[in-house]
Amino acid sequence: MSYTQTAPAVRRLVSAAAALAVAVGGVTLAQSAEAATNPYERGPAPTLSSIQATRGSFAVSQTSVSSLAASGFGGGDIYYPTSTSAGTFGAVAIAPGYTASRSSMAWLAPRLASQGFVVFNIDTLTRSDQPASRGRQLLAALDYLTQRSSVRTRIDADRLAVVGHSMGGGGTLEAAKSRPSLQAAVPLTPWNLDKSWPELRTPTLVIGAENDSVAPVASHSIPFYSSLPSSLDRAYLELNNASHFAPNSSNTTIAQYSISWLKRFVDDDTRYEQFLCPIPRAGLQISDYRGNCPHAS
Repeated sequence: MSYTQTAPAVRRLVSAAAALAVAVGGVTLAQSAEAATNPYERGPAPTLSSIQATRGSFAVSQTSVSSLAASGFGGGDIYYPTSTSAGTFGAVAIAPGYTASRSSMAWLAPRLASQGFVVFNIDTLTRSDQPASRGRQLLAALDYLTQRSSVRTRIDADRLAVVGHSMGGGGTLEAAKSRPSLQAAVPLTPWNLDKSWPELRTPTLVIGAENDSVAPVASHSIPFYSSLPSSLDRAYLELNNASHFAPNSSNTTIAQYSISWLKRFVDDDTRYEQFLCPIPRAGLQISDYRGNCPHAS
């Protein structure tokens, strides 16, 4: 079941609860009803501090998958919430960039997992794999997670997303094109020879870097974003005074917006809408932000 299938019914119930709350003067009733009607909501109510923290509310465990056990990708590390008391979780696969290994994205994977996701930080088959190949490998990793991994029972196989850096970022676009049922895509300083993505139906947050000389935003991130359907939930965030390799080390701006995007569209958690809409203003960390607000409901 996809986001587009489940979300309207959920939102109709929320709207009804909100109307009832207004009628009886009970804001708390609406909040409780919203939580009760969204089965995917995980973790406490978010704050700016909680999405900027290096770790979220979930304790995280880790298991590794060797390249020999993997099929269609190069193995990797799975990070997952240790407790199952909250139910199943959405899952995210992360791909590195050209010539890089999973170590380049190792800071982000446990950070996302601690917010309530199962995260697979993968190696690619070779370090020179192009975006189309990396896209196929991201999907193969998600299939492994949901069908063969030791944590498959912790995952809601209908709530999946992809993240990637550079050619891995280009791979996220390829993966979303191939599998429209994906709930979210977050390309980080993405590189791809294909500049136009009107086919995408997956909510997509493109994160570029102002001083990127490898994948300049004028010829990569901005055309990617601009080519997405205007009706799609989409956003473009440009990191102020940052290089192509900004995603390879701990970055609070990347983390907080990635978390908010994944929570909003993988978990249908509208509590995170406040961090995405209204459109954030340019400032010390962000040189440009574009998007459509409010998001589809």
